[in-house]
Amino acid sequence: MAFVVVEEGESLESALKRFKRRVQQEAIIKEIKKHSVYYKPGEKKRMKAAQARKRMRRRIKRDRDFEY
Repeated sequence: MAFVVVEEGESLESALKRFKRRVQQEAIIKEIKKHSVYYKPGEKKRMKAAQARKRMRRRIKRDRDFEY
């Protein structure tokens, strides 16, 4: 759970900005979206494999760029 302590003399806008940044860093929104929809086990497996392929492609491309 993300929380922010508002310092004395700090504006509400800056505290809200810090809170939003903290929520984004802790990936709370991402986790909520992930659990808001039910995926069948086979569908989860396909999505996981697709993510792995995507990561591998990125890694290969990055390594290829560093070689030159």
